Amino acid sequence: MSQSFDPDQIQLPIGHFIGDRLLESPGLLPLHRPSDGAHYAACPVASAETVDEAAQTARKALKTSNWGGARPRERANVLKRWADLIESEAETLARVEAISSTRPVGQLVAGDIAVTAEQIRFFAEFADKEGGDLVPTDDAHLGMIMTEPYGVVGVITPWNFPVNMAGWKLGPPLAAGNAVVLKPSEMTPFSSILLAQSAVKAGLPAGLINIVLGDGPTTGAAITGHPDIAKVSFTGSTGAGAAIMANIARTGIKPMTLELGGKSPQIVLPDADLDQAAAAIAGGILANAGQACVAGSRLIAHASVAEQLVDAIIVRMQAVQAGPTWDTATTYSPIISEKQRSRIHRIVQAARAEGAECLTGGEPIEAKGYFYAPTLLAKVDRSSVAITEEIFGPVLTLQTFTTEDEAMALADHPTYGLAAGLFTRDVSRAMRMTRALPAGTVWVNRYGRSRDHILPTGGYKHSGIGKDLGREAYHANRRSKSVLIHIGGLS
Repeated sequence: MSQSFDPDQIQLPIGHFIGDRLLESPGLLPLHRPSDGAHYAACPVASAETVDEAAQTARKALKTSNWGGARPRERANVLKRWADLIESEAETLARVEAISSTRPVGQLVAGDIAVTAEQIRFFAEFADKEGGDLVPTDDAHLGMIMTEPYGVVGVITPWNFPVNMAGWKLGPPLAAGNAVVLKPSEMTPFSSILLAQSAVKAGLPAGLINIVLGDGPTTGAAITGHPDIAKVSFTGSTGAGAAIMANIARTGIKPMTLELGGKSPQIVLPDADLDQAAAAIAGGILANAGQACVAGSRLIAHASVAEQLVDAIIVRMQAVQAGPTWDTATTYSPIISEKQRSRIHRIVQAARAEGAECLTGGEPIEAKGYFYAPTLLAKVDRSSVAITEEIFGPVLTLQTFTTEDEAMALADHPTYGLAAGLFTRDVSRAMRMTRALPAGTVWVNRYGRSRDHILPTGGYKHSGIGKDLGREAYHANRRSKSVLIHIGGLS
């Protein structure tokens, strides 16, 4: 059965979800569908008072449910039931998501939503398998490191993969025994509410997930500065991450996890499998039309293979099938907004004015909605705006090298260090260069995350603090307490 649908027939949950109720609220921020530019709804903006209500609801739910003190296997079982329900409601969730976001409905059902359910199950399994430690002391003492939940965790998620990012950010704190107040992006606000509603239906005590809609300056600032929110987790731009750090510093000290911007290199050595490399590199910039923090936006190719490689990438760029996100035939995403598409085009034009050569693309796609043609820019140097700026769009730059040292110098971005790709058949060279690359993730002979959720993600430099995914994400949602007990014996 086709998953294509009429976007005008979808009912949206407009309001804040606090406790177990959808609190209807008037929309203040106009929303337009990326696929056709049509106005379809408005997003409410939660005030500081509404955020406080959500935080107090979360605190009360933790106390009355004893979620953090319950048998860990009980937490795991609830989260697994939630994951099952997410899968069973995938088409409903995908339709709400596809209207507002850049994610095609077919990719949502088979990819984003299925992966979200997997990740929640993955974190559920940590609940009764990760705990404290007995540590060596003298015979007169018993030394322990105990762990416990923080309490209420504040979460802010981005617009580029709304369902998937919500799963990233909800699974670890809930499995670790916390409650959550989550603000999705005001550009893609509604699918997170459906996730929270399904969690309550699955048996999660009401109030452990609270969703407040709104913007960063009002709602986001109220979350990150709230005295009863003990930890903050954010994925988004480096600028927004810096603003969150500043707000936390002004209002109190608390731990934070920040996954921020990237300008990731893809290095191709002369011995690489060029067909494999071309497919991976094209996928790394075309996926979600380049609207991903890990997008492989800087191609750094050995001069001897650059021309052949670029030809193969351009073929793939020119074969994309743009279309509305509610059509299952669509394989290429729109840009999230007209404002963002204009920014992409300004950067491309500025780079060309600096001397860059546009090998393909370089213009908006003439169609309804906010589409931009896949673009490849050559003849760019380290000072080019196309190299220094995170474009967050389908724009790939080309730089060439002749020595390994030159390749490593080009790969080392002055600001970002989120991810990197490396293509070579030489295992020794791959390991040597992987160790030297200043990036939180390195993919060799591939580009992009797999479903191996045990691998954490996070950046170096201005690309973030802390890790999402992996056991690191679970441990980041529990704090440790050292205990030393005198049990007699030695004086």
